[in-house]
Amino acid sequence: MAADLGARRARLAELEAILARLRTRYDTLMNAFKFDAARALVAEIEAAEREQQALAASLPPPGDEKPTPYVVARRRRRR
Repeated sequence: MAADLGARRARLAELEAILARLRTRYDTLMNAFKFDAARALVAEIEAAEREQQALAASLPPPGDEKPTPYVVARRRRRR
């Protein structure tokens, strides 16, 4: 279970990197007025986004664990 969870989180991180590269490529093509090539990337971007959303939905939400409180040591008073 833990190995599977780790693998899914790793795939999610990989998908985020892939999406970042695809979006950068899309923006570059659009700025270069290569609209046909940019439109061809839209299908890849949408497929990666769908996979990312499905994977994120299958992962448990991050825990609401509160950090343990700590005490700051007080200075000793000199008399």
